Amino acid sequence: MKKQRSTMAEASSSIANLFDLLSEELVFIILDYLNDNNPQDKKSFSLVCKSFYSIESKHRRTLKPLRSEHLPSILTRYPQISTLDLSLCPRITDFSLSVIAMACGNTLRFIDLSRSKFFSGNGLAVLVANCRSLTALDLSNATELRDSAAAAIGEAKNLEKLWLGRCKLITDIGIGCIAVGCPKLKTIGLKWCLGIGDLGVELVAVKCKELRNLDLSYLPITSKCLPAILKLQYLEELILEGCFGIDDDSLTLLKQGSKSLKNLDISSCQNVSDTGLSSLTSGTGCLRQLTLAYGSPVTLDLARSLQRLSKLQSIKLDGCLVTCSGLQAIGNYCASLRELSLSKCSGVTDEGLSSLVKKQKELRKLDITCCRKLTCVSIAHVAYSCTSLTSLRMESCTLVPREAFVLIGRKCNLLEELDLTDNEIDDEGLKSISKCSNLSILKLGICLNITNEGLSYIGNRCSKLVELDLYRSMEITDSGITAIARGCPSLEMINISYCSGITDAALISMSKCAKLSTLECRGCPLITSLGIAAIAVGCKHLTKLDIKKCYRINDFGVLPLAHFSQNLKEINMSCTSITDFGLLSLASISCLQSMVILHLKGLSPRGLAAALLACGGLTKVKLHLSFKTLLPQPLFEHLEARGCVFQWREKMFQDELEDSKSWKLQVAELNNES
Repeated sequence: MKKQRSTMAEASSSIANLFDLLSEELVFIILDYLNDNNPQDKKSFSLVCKSFYSIESKHRRTLKPLRSEHLPSILTRYPQISTLDLSLCPRITDFSLSVIAMACGNTLRFIDLSRSKFFSGNGLAVLVANCRSLTALDLSNATELRDSAAAAIGEAKNLEKLWLGRCKLITDIGIGCIAVGCPKLKTIGLKWCLGIGDLGVELVAVKCKELRNLDLSYLPITSKCLPAILKLQYLEELILEGCFGIDDDSLTLLKQGSKSLKNLDISSCQNVSDTGLSSLTSGTGCLRQLTLAYGSPVTLDLARSLQRLSKLQSIKLDGCLVTCSGLQAIGNYCASLRELSLSKCSGVTDEGLSSLVKKQKELRKLDITCCRKLTCVSIAHVAYSCTSLTSLRMESCTLVPREAFVLIGRKCNLLEELDLTDNEIDDEGLKSISKCSNLSILKLGICLNITNEGLSYIGNRCSKLVELDLYRSMEITDSGITAIARGCPSLEMINISYCSGITDAALISMSKCAKLSTLECRGCPLITSLGIAAIAVGCKHLTKLDIKKCYRINDFGVLPLAHFSQNLKEINMSCTSITDFGLLSLASISCLQSMVILHLKGLSPRGLAAALLACGGLTKVKLHLSFKTLLPQPLFEHLEARGCVFQWREKMFQDELEDSKSWKLQVAELNNES
């Protein structure tokens, strides 16, 4: 026995020595091929031998840690980090930023703090002072930052990209410091920075001559700052969504538009009509994408203002009132469209849409969501005219008959995305659509005419399917899901919520889809712990799970999740049979961030408290309001200090509600008898 062990040890040592012979450059090439989406791959690689462990540490450039308290040890191991994503770390203090500054001072180029809190301008000052190579910084949602923090950011002389969305306390003074100190800025996002006005924006435009992308959404600005913006020589994207201070009168004073502008968004600018749009787009011959969503009515005059935009490829008119003449004119003036969005537009008729699409032979993406007046007439024109479509979204086009979907399948074979939620499609329609062999996203929620037969056509022919939505498609059962699981090995997301005929057999078949990351099966009362256990064992990439109202799932379903589903980030286990024991077992999942725990009859205050404390990475928890008084207030304060946000719900569970009504009726009857 000793001799056998000695032989095995020698063999293992020999293999390790062979690995040691590989050059560092060759191992780097091998690591380049590993999937960044699965950190377990690189972890397994680093455990092969000491040299691999060392080389993997040197190779890694991007890091997305789960806990801020691990930063010192992690950054010591990985000394070459250039991109640090802290979006999973809600608690980042000034001390954390100083640790990062000391460890990554020579290499760090991008840091994402968009989901982090508890740091101040002092921490940013240390970070900027030590990380001279910093080129990109995301501070979105840092609502407590003030002008002093902006002044610290202004010391980052090499900064090229900066996002400050919802930094509402930063004023013109603060953004002025950034503009003066960061002249190399090419991208800046100021969405919802309500303290910044015309002066601050004008300073940015004057000092940052290399700007390519500028987001000014919902800023209290007027047209006073626009002349300086439109003089920017390299500006390609300008977002003015919700800038209510911009109107036609001021826009007409503009002498010319931007010659370099490619993407303009003036959605929700209610005071801008065709007159102002014409002034704003004057001289913008390079414009390729125009967003006018939730704005002025799309009339003939507005469409005429687009005729100078010969290179326009994308128009988004979501939520606008459109006229038939307006759509017809867009079809005439914009002959090279690749994308058209009319989602939730009122006034879209067969006549208007048909006249538009007849001349759009190169259209790739069409969104007609909730255009409820459309019938087979316009869909036929779409099918015959737009044969190059890769994306068609037509949720809730309820007047479109079944035959139209057969036509779509016959003529639009290049479709990759198809949203038919709440439509009259049947099995014949699915049979025809299955000819779209490149289909990767298919949404069939609330399609009450489809059955397992139609779904089997999709499973047999659409092998590239990645996302499938069957929400409340009541006729779908196990055999249909099995056909999908067999024929679509790349499936990553499936929604079978409220398909009440589905059992564990469907989940067992889906467990063969190794890439599955999102499973929504709420309201499937026949699913038990056995099915969830199969998913846990087979689908190691699972990140989101919704088992609400799966009453037969208990702790025996959660335990395999705790052991195998180490990538799980979100779980909704409301109205199940899970108890304290099952909930506490989830603490072993270090990635877990969000839990919805409503109406668990087997859950006690003590068990809930233990689970909340044990799950150290939680950022959001949804609980019933009754627990707010049953648990000690210091517990919530401690968890909130760790970065966890609590959402409270008072709504009673349906069974409890019915019991309450029954009890009230009995009381009323007794009162009447007395």
